[in-house]
Amino acid sequence: MLRVMLVHPNKWGRGITAIWIPSHAGVARDLGHDVQLFDATFYRDWTVDETTYNTENRQYKPSDYHQHITYSDTPIRAAFEEAIHSFKPDVILLSAFSSHIHGEGEYVNIQYSYQLLEGIEHDAFVVAGGLQATADPEGIVRRFPFVDVFIRGESELVFGQILSSIESSTEWRGTPGLAFKDGDSVLVNPPQEIISDMDAIPAYDYSVFENQAFWRPYNGEVLKAVDYELSRGCPFSCTYCVETVIQKYYGFEEIGASGVIKNSRKYLRNKSAERAFMEIKYLHEHHGITLFRCQDTNFLSIEKSVLKGLADKFDEWGASIKLYIETRPETITPANIELLLRLKVDGVGMGVELASEDFRKSSLNRFPSQERIFRAFDLLKEAGIRRTAYNIIGLPNEGEEEIIETVLLNRELDPDNVTVAFYSPYIGTIEQRKSNDLDYFDDYEYHVDGQLRTLTRSSHVDSATLEFYKKHFVRLISDGIEIIDELKKTDLDEG
Repeated sequence: MLRVMLVHPNKWGRGITAIWIPSHAGVARDLGHDVQLFDATFYRDWTVDETTYNTENRQYKPSDYHQHITYSDTPIRAAFEEAIHSFKPDVILLSAFSSHIHGEGEYVNIQYSYQLLEGIEHDAFVVAGGLQATADPEGIVRRFPFVDVFIRGESELVFGQILSSIESSTEWRGTPGLAFKDGDSVLVNPPQEIISDMDAIPAYDYSVFENQAFWRPYNGEVLKAVDYELSRGCPFSCTYCVETVIQKYYGFEEIGASGVIKNSRKYLRNKSAERAFMEIKYLHEHHGITLFRCQDTNFLSIEKSVLKGLADKFDEWGASIKLYIETRPETITPANIELLLRLKVDGVGMGVELASEDFRKSSLNRFPSQERIFRAFDLLKEAGIRRTAYNIIGLPNEGEEEIIETVLLNRELDPDNVTVAFYSPYIGTIEQRKSNDLDYFDDYEYHVDGQLRTLTRSSHVDSATLEFYKKHFVRLISDGIEIIDELKKTDLDEG
């Protein structure tokens, strides 16, 4: 039996159950290993308190979230060092990806975990995975030199193979999907097979999280929630999205009409209805979870037979739960609305991104028309399902005029909630390469976080102006763009 430690370097100061953690914990426990999580979330000297930040800028409704959690005053480095010396891990896993992919700060897991571990004495074998290793294995091996091996692509089953090799003292270097340093060289193994049957992954183990990690603000309430995935993959190929890096890794590079990858059905995978229901029911009954924040990249791309099967089980079960999902405007139809209601979907998030339809098509490879977007929001409103509009500011070649147009579009859409993210140059994407060529960003950005900061050097709109629009985006939607100059006098002049 090995002692396996997972590291969750979450800086947001609120519970995030990053999906790669329970999926990899489940793999390790299924193999009989002892598993422990070091969760950085609730250390006062580490958190940036994203909840307060996004409540003040009106993305979140006010709640008493902070009454449900307790921050530790122990310095996080001291706490982490004590956890390592007490547990004495044989293996430490710093990062990976799953359907969460880039949301809630997951993209920067590898650098923040590395930062926490650097300088602490230990005898563990260090493993890391995620988008960076998938997109740029040689660069990532050299940037993070004390990681023993990186896993590219989906890492659960490969991680299990590494654990078995270490436990039996057999050679792991030939395992597909790995990248590692060999002397002065970097060895990159061929890709592993895609996980075509998600039921092959052992039951995800959320018990590694402490209870307060499950509390989450949601529309002014505070509910017990988890991040959850029923599926992996997206058929679309938006140029800024991390999904395209994974598509490329597994050989799905050919793009057809409307930005859809060819042979997308082979790329899209999901759990069975039986497996998903078992997990949801267990989490509700054993951890009191009532909100399932589905991180599936495009929920309504899941096989209809699976969604209908899960809806049938929900009908029989009758438990009081809610799902929050993300999907594309093109997928919202009257038939799908009926299915969402049966699946207890309380809220739907959809990418508007920005107002210009031409910009979306020519630069982002996104093809939903304004008419389809408005129709989707109207259908959801008629059904009583909450609607969240996702927006991006600071895209390469986007100027202030486009940001104002996006504010006006959201004002017309009148969604229940609005989020706005700073554009983040995710390594390996078309937009990342474009932004690097334009010298808007470095070739590798260590601290990107779409909700918390922009590192842009854009010639079209500077970082201070982007921060202004992030702060006031929702207010401008509700109160009108006529107050822009007045707000700028206060914010930018003082800055």
